[in-house]
Amino acid sequence: MTISINKPADLAPFIDHTLLKPDATHEELKNLCQEAIQYSFATVCVNSSNIALVKSYLKDSSVKPIAVVGFPLGACSTSAKVFEAQEALAQGACEIDMVMNIGALKSKDYLKVFQDIEEVVVGCKKIPVKVILETSSLDNNEKSIACALSKMAGAAFVKTSTGFGGGGATVEDIRLMRKIVGPDMGVKASGGIKNFEDAVQLIEAGANRLGSSKSVSLVTQ
Repeated sequence: MTISINKPADLAPFIDHTLLKPDATHEELKNLCQEAIQYSFATVCVNSSNIALVKSYLKDSSVKPIAVVGFPLGACSTSAKVFEAQEALAQGACEIDMVMNIGALKSKDYLKVFQDIEEVVVGCKKIPVKVILETSSLDNNEKSIACALSKMAGAAFVKTSTGFGGGGATVEDIRLMRKIVGPDMGVKASGGIKNFEDAVQLIEAGANRLGSSKSVSLVTQ
């Protein structure tokens, strides 16, 4: 994948500007949205309970509100994930980032992993669903299987990390994920993107979305 990014500001359309800490205040969320509008980020990514508020802050802008679901563990029931996703959509979310059932994958219960993703995808209808793999917890074979199952289940993206699991995006993981899902599915790199150079390397490796809580520093270096 050849993409020309010549300066930090060119990263803005790739970025999901993120605030997922449980103690995020209304003022912090307002600032997040103001930054996203100022720098023309693609989206603002927040916990589902904050979607309605964030939507109001983003009114009349091109920035989309998106919600995480089953976050950060992915260990809740599928029906709970579906309910949370649908409620977030009703509140104004334009995309859903769901956490995969990591324990089921590591147990080789692939049908459960597939059904968990598929039911959220079906419940969201045409709204894009990203599947968070938590790559730092998986070996390469597990990452490959998770990507294949996500694609089979109709997800729009695979995503590296929650940012809460002790690891982040790596160039090697992005290359592997892109190889498995092919050119027609999204790959989101999130977690530990420290600077412009890191971001460019991830995009060149195959990422077409970046999740970061340090987005402003990425585009203003």
